[in-house]
Amino acid sequence: MEKAIIVKNVVKKYKLYSDNKERILDLLMPKSYGEDFYALAGVSFEAEKGDVIGFVGTNGSGKSTLSNIVAGIVPETSGSVEVNGQVALIAVSAGLKADLTGRDNIELKLLMLGFSKQQIKELEPQIIEFSELGKFIDQPVKSYSSGMKSRLGFAISVNMDPDVLIIDEALSVGDKAFAEKSLEKMKEFKAQGKTMIFVSHSLGQMKRFCDKILWLEYGMVKDFGSVKEVLPKYEQFVNEFKKMSKEEKEKYKEEAMERQGEALLARV
Repeated sequence: MEKAIIVKNVVKKYKLYSDNKERILDLLMPKSYGEDFYALAGVSFEAEKGDVIGFVGTNGSGKSTLSNIVAGIVPETSGSVEVNGQVALIAVSAGLKADLTGRDNIELKLLMLGFSKQQIKELEPQIIEFSELGKFIDQPVKSYSSGMKSRLGFAISVNMDPDVLIIDEALSVGDKAFAEKSLEKMKEFKAQGKTMIFVSHSLGQMKRFCDKILWLEYGMVKDFGSVKEVLPKYEQFVNEFKKMSKEEKEKYKEEAMERQGEALLARV
């Protein structure tokens, strides 16, 4: 099988600062200021062409960070990412300019991706029709609801006909009818053999749509495999995690962060 995505030992480090003074000192002084925070700590996985992979994990597990790195929007601190083909990320308001109208955003995004003016002229009506935004297409995006932004972003991305499609919580906002319409479009892409990454808290959508599951926990891969193999284990974890007290959840996080630290030290 042809590889569509190859992610090897990806680390993403951020600096957390207590205030702006600490941020400025870190830029100017040789001494390091701020606290290192690892959103990802040595993540590896591969996607075959035509795979539909669901990213699951509790909030703060690194799902969106990994999605943005695969999409080429955020650079990795270390490790490597190889994506074969054109990639499109669909996330609420991702890549949209708030001061521009919906129509202007369509034209700008397609121009940036190398589409000719003639191609844009042909695609624009399809995108507007799919978005169901009507007269709002000529209003500034800053006046849109989160659902409207998601519709516009989804409509642009699916009509670009990308090789790799990344959907990050874009179907969690807006109405159910549009979500169903979007899922149908994604099924078309799946039938065409396109590769997709699907980030969602809806395990029902994961079961309906995905082939494989990547389970992230505090920036590390907890499990990776088929939906039938991984999702039941994740569902059991979620049920148990919900029943934990605040103190138990905090202890669980501390233990996970210790494992993360050990994994990072083992890489040195």
